[in-house]
Amino acid sequence: MRAIWKGAVTFGLVNVPVKIYSATEDHDVSLHQVHDADGGRIRYRRVCEVCGETVPYEHIDKAYDDGEHVVVLTRADFAALPAESNREIEVVEFVPSDQVDPILLDRSYYLEPDSKSPKAYVLLRRTLEETDRTAIVKFALRQRTRLAALRVREEVLTLQTLLWADEIRAAEFPALDGSTSVSDKELAMSAQLVSAYEADFAPEEYTDEYQAQLRQLIDAKIEQGDTMDAAETFGEQPEGEGAEVVDLMEALRRSVEAQRRTG
Repeated sequence: MRAIWKGAVTFGLVNVPVKIYSATEDHDVSLHQVHDADGGRIRYRRVCEVCGETVPYEHIDKAYDDGEHVVVLTRADFAALPAESNREIEVVEFVPSDQVDPILLDRSYYLEPDSKSPKAYVLLRRTLEETDRTAIVKFALRQRTRLAALRVREEVLTLQTLLWADEIRAAEFPALDGSTSVSDKELAMSAQLVSAYEADFAPEEYTDEYQAQLRQLIDAKIEQGDTMDAAETFGEQPEGEGAEVVDLMEALRRSVEAQRRTG
């Protein structure tokens, strides 16, 4: 795996240098769009509406348009934003794990210790395990301020980015106005059905049947010789050391005292 971000988890005066890795990967079969008449690859080009030229990615900036004004934002503008240059994952609070609503969960990442001694990392992991708490953190990643849940999974600190509260739509459905009733007999029968399907969840037992069938279809076409020359169809296809925690116990003691003073 390749680290996508390096920084440090901070809570109080304790600093835990880490590297972030994506915890998931996409196994979908990659498909291109082609012309049905001759199989030629259909490509999308970035064409400037002013000069009509195809613009390479490195010469593309972003712009905000409010209908009256257009503001161009360059890579230098984004790099200068304080939040983007901050390399800290700041713990803002520790909450009961069951208070994190699953609907808020977005992307998952693994955190690897990035220092000569993983003691601070292990301390944070053990603390979360023994207190049954989830750390709510804030950090900047890919030009966005992120809210995330820091928890433990199989001895590894896991970061799960969270949607912001205003990104969750309200579930307002007139049919669920409370006027529909179910009988005790219906409820008991439904509970029996649930009992018949009871099992321990084992995600490895499930597969993406559509992707498996798509791969089977592709393999069958290759075996039957129903293929085209790729070159003719598509053309030519164009770590550092983290900061050490000098005195972990002292950092912890001072952090607790500071928190007590602030109430």
